[in-house]
Amino acid sequence: MDRFDEVKATFWSEDLYGVQPPLTDEVVEEAERELGVRLPASLLEILRIQNGGQVAERWNAFPTEVPTSWSENHVPLDDLMGIGRRDGQCSLLDTPYLIDEWGLPSPLVLLSGDGHCWIALDYRACRELREPSVTWFDRDTDTELTLASDFRTFIEHLTAADSLELTDTDGS
Repeated sequence: MDRFDEVKATFWSEDLYGVQPPLTDEVVEEAERELGVRLPASLLEILRIQNGGQVAERWNAFPTEVPTSWSENHVPLDDLMGIGRRDGQCSLLDTPYLIDEWGLPSPLVLLSGDGHCWIALDYRACRELREPSVTWFDRDTDTELTLASDFRTFIEHLTAADSLELTDTDGS
């Protein structure tokens, strides 16, 4: 089993908050038309297992080489938005509104975030046939950080946030 399949098999938490109705081909086609992009096949694979929701603790962080406003060595991935219109729950379909609300660049598809910080599919530099990179956007510090060249690579590098906790030099 390759790393992507390992993560995919255990990606979702038991918590059902944020879960949209099951994903169908029609919903994907409508979302791609509405967002004006082609969504990565690897994202759709994960969303076909569960259409958004809370991420399992063993996959809730992406390690970084540089500090961010969130941590010295990672960004969080507590949830992944699905595709749908369930009341009171954010969806990939809310991207246009959220980009406008938070002054984010375009074209992006927001995957996870709280307003101040976002993880997004970044379509600004990709051509029609290439997949978008995955980028961290921090509105408080007005910074961005490319996390991975594509969604599959992003998923393959996820780990548990508690495994990345820093210790003092004295070992405490």
